[in-house]
Amino acid sequence: MQNKRSRGVYIVLVIMLFSLIIFSGLPLVGSIVQETKILSQKNSEQVAGISSQEQTRLEAEARGYQKVLDREPDNETALKELLNIRLQQQDILGTIAPLETLAEIHPQIAEYAILLGQTKQYAEDYEGAAAAYRNVLAVSPLNIMALGGLVNLFLNQNLPERAIALLQNTLSQAQEDHDQDDQNIDLSSIQLLLGEVYTEEEKYGDAIALYDEIAATHETDFRPIFAKALLLEKQGDTEAARPLLENAYELAPAEFKDQIKNNLSTMEND
Repeated sequence: MQNKRSRGVYIVLVIMLFSLIIFSGLPLVGSIVQETKILSQKNSEQVAGISSQEQTRLEAEARGYQKVLDREPDNETALKELLNIRLQQQDILGTIAPLETLAEIHPQIAEYAILLGQTKQYAEDYEGAAAAYRNVLAVSPLNIMALGGLVNLFLNQNLPERAIALLQNTLSQAQEDHDQDDQNIDLSSIQLLLGEVYTEEEKYGDAIALYDEIAATHETDFRPIFAKALLLEKQGDTEAARPLLENAYELAPAEFKDQIKNNLSTMEND
């Protein structure tokens, strides 16, 4: 029971920190293909919303936990509390030190290393970010968040072919292994990530062919249909995109229907 509760805490930390440092435009795989956008204005408003008295209290608590860590560098309670304080303060760079130690203490918990990769990328420590993502992928080659983080890192460094090769090699290796029983992710998510990279790089023919392949294999998955529709709309072919959006709307879970409906409305108003 304790393990499940702790795991929930890790997921909350992932959501909190990712909400500070990334923005993903499409709900296709929950990945980070678009260029990382720091929500600086939002962060400033949130920090400004914390009173000076509250800031003073948080800093005092942080100093207390730091003193504990000076004596006991691996004190997990102090590490987590310090991380939580830095999150409340929207201090992204301040999360790096506790995350580094937590990732070292718990190499089996991918979320810590992925968050560490994100924060190091934000700090422009690209080698450190790549190392953090690769540590995850060495254990879980199909981890979509680590793949997405590394892909985004390559794109930010203007290395699109390296991003494409990473995804292609990952898919090829997974298909050769034929043993995905212990994987918690389907290959179509990685294919969709590759399709997004193709689209970003204006390799439209490759993207459409990949979306068609995914849709043929996963007939009830709205994501490749939606992705293809958006690509066709981007190319100006609204006549072909409209029926695909309508089909995607029918197949999509409730939480994505509004976005697809908005795309349809925008198309009709153009």
